[in-house]
Amino acid sequence: MTATPLTTTPVDLEQPLQDVESCLNLLGDALHRRDSQAIELHAASLHAALARAIEQFSAAARTGTVPQGLRTRLMQAGGRVAAQRESLARATAALDRAIDVLMPGEPSGLYGASGKNERKSGLGGAIQA
Repeated sequence: MTATPLTTTPVDLEQPLQDVESCLNLLGDALHRRDSQAIELHAASLHAALARAIEQFSAAARTGTVPQGLRTRLMQAGGRVAAQRESLARATAALDRAIDVLMPGEPSGLYGASGKNERKSGLGGAIQA
Protein backbone atom coordinates (compact mmCIF):
# COMPACT_ATOMS: atom_id res chain seq x y z
CA MET A 1 0.00 0.00 0.00
CA THR A 2 1.26 3.44 -0.85
CA ALA A 3 0.43 6.53 1.13
CA THR A 4 -1.36 9.27 -0.72
CA PRO A 5 0.10 12.74 -0.28
CA LEU A 6 -1.94 15.15 1.80
CA THR A 7 -3.30 17.98 -0.27
CA THR A 8 -4.97 21.13 0.96
CA THR A 9 -8.19 22.19 -0.72
CA PRO A 10 -9.65 25.71 -0.76
CA VAL A 11 -12.28 24.48 1.71
CA ASP A 12 -9.46 23.53 4.12
CA LEU A 13 -8.07 27.06 3.83
CA GLU A 14 -11.38 28.85 4.37
CA GLN A 15 -11.81 27.94 8.04
CA PRO A 16 -8.33 28.99 9.24
CA LEU A 17 -8.73 32.27 7.35
CA GLN A 18 -12.17 32.86 8.88
CA ASP A 19 -10.65 32.18 12.31
CA VAL A 20 -7.98 34.84 11.69
CA GLU A 21 -10.56 37.33 10.46
CA SER A 22 -12.79 36.65 13.48
CA CYS A 23 -9.88 37.09 15.89
CA LEU A 24 -8.94 40.34 14.16
CA ASN A 25 -12.49 41.64 14.58
CA LEU A 26 -12.59 40.67 18.26
CA LEU A 27 -9.17 42.21 18.90
CA GLY A 28 -10.17 45.38 17.08
CA ASP A 29 -13.27 45.69 19.24
CA ALA A 30 -11.22 45.10 22.40
CA LEU A 31 -8.69 47.74 21.32
CA HIS A 32 -11.51 50.18 20.65
CA ARG A 33 -12.98 49.52 24.12
CA ARG A 34 -9.49 49.64 25.67
CA ASP A 35 -10.27 46.41 27.50
CA SER A 36 -6.84 45.11 28.48
CA GLN A 37 -8.01 41.63 29.49
CA ALA A 38 -9.89 41.15 26.23
CA ILE A 39 -6.94 42.53 24.27
CA GLU A 40 -4.63 39.98 25.87
CA LEU A 41 -7.08 37.13 25.29
CA HIS A 42 -7.83 38.00 21.67
CA ALA A 43 -4.19 38.74 20.84
CA ALA A 44 -3.25 35.24 22.02
CA SER A 45 -6.13 33.75 20.00
CA LEU A 46 -5.05 35.73 16.94
CA HIS A 47 -1.47 34.51 17.32
CA ALA A 48 -2.63 30.88 17.39
CA ALA A 49 -5.06 31.38 14.49
CA LEU A 50 -2.35 33.06 12.40
CA ALA A 51 0.05 30.19 13.07
CA ARG A 52 -2.57 27.64 11.94
CA ALA A 53 -3.49 29.66 8.86
CA ILE A 54 0.12 30.19 7.81
CA GLU A 55 0.81 26.48 8.23
CA GLN A 56 -2.20 25.58 6.06
CA PHE A 57 -1.49 28.22 3.42
CA SER A 58 2.19 27.26 3.26
CA ALA A 59 1.28 23.62 2.69
CA ALA A 60 -1.21 24.61 0.01
CA ALA A 61 1.28 26.96 -1.67
CA ARG A 62 3.78 24.11 -2.00
CA THR A 63 1.24 22.24 -4.10
CA GLY A 64 0.07 25.39 -5.87
CA THR A 65 -3.56 25.15 -4.74
CA VAL A 66 -4.18 28.57 -3.12
CA PRO A 67 -6.97 30.41 -4.94
CA GLN A 68 -6.34 34.09 -5.63
CA GLY A 69 -9.38 35.19 -3.58
CA LEU A 70 -8.07 33.46 -0.47
CA ARG A 71 -4.58 34.87 -1.06
CA THR A 72 -6.04 38.35 -1.27
CA ARG A 73 -8.00 37.86 1.96
CA LEU A 74 -4.89 36.57 3.74
CA MET A 75 -2.91 39.60 2.57
CA GLN A 76 -5.69 41.90 3.79
CA ALA A 77 -5.66 40.14 7.15
CA GLY A 78 -1.89 40.67 7.31
CA GLY A 79 -2.43 44.36 6.64
CA ARG A 80 -5.00 44.54 9.42
CA VAL A 81 -2.57 42.85 11.82
CA ALA A 82 0.06 45.45 10.94
CA ALA A 83 -2.43 48.29 11.40
CA GLN A 84 -3.54 46.98 14.79
CA ARG A 85 0.08 46.54 15.85
CA GLU A 86 0.78 50.16 14.88
CA SER A 87 -2.34 51.36 16.70
CA LEU A 88 -1.31 49.48 19.83
CA ALA A 89 2.23 50.90 19.62
CA ARG A 90 0.83 54.45 19.39
CA ALA A 91 -1.50 53.83 22.34
CA THR A 92 1.39 52.42 24.37
CA ALA A 93 3.56 55.44 23.57
CA ALA A 94 0.75 57.81 24.59
CA LEU A 95 0.30 55.91 27.84
CA ASP A 96 4.04 56.05 28.52
CA ARG A 97 4.02 59.82 27.98
CA ALA A 98 1.04 60.23 30.31
CA ILE A 99 2.76 58.15 33.00
CA ASP A 100 5.94 60.24 32.61
CA VAL A 101 3.92 63.42 33.19
CA LEU A 102 2.12 62.01 36.21
CA MET A 103 5.13 60.25 37.71
CA PRO A 104 8.34 61.94 36.61
CA GLY A 105 11.55 60.01 37.03
CA GLU A 106 14.82 61.48 38.23
CA PRO A 107 14.98 65.25 38.62
CA SER A 108 16.06 66.76 35.36
CA GLY A 109 16.40 70.40 36.38
CA LEU A 110 19.31 72.13 38.05
CA TYR A 111 17.49 72.92 41.31
CA GLY A 112 15.31 70.81 43.54
CA ALA A 113 12.36 71.72 45.73
CA SER A 114 14.67 73.08 48.43
CA GLY A 115 16.41 75.33 45.91
CA LYS A 116 19.68 73.43 46.15
CA ASN A 117 21.64 72.37 43.13
CA GLU A 118 20.81 68.74 42.34
CA ARG A 119 23.25 68.35 39.49
CA LYS A 120 25.27 65.18 39.89
CA SER A 121 28.92 65.75 40.47
CA GLY A 122 31.53 63.65 38.81
CA LEU A 123 30.37 64.39 35.29
CA GLY A 124 33.30 66.72 34.87
CA GLY A 125 31.45 68.89 32.40
CA ALA A 126 31.30 66.07 29.85
CA ILE A 127 28.11 65.51 27.94
CA GLN A 128 26.66 62.05 28.24
CA ALA A 129 24.45 60.59 25.55
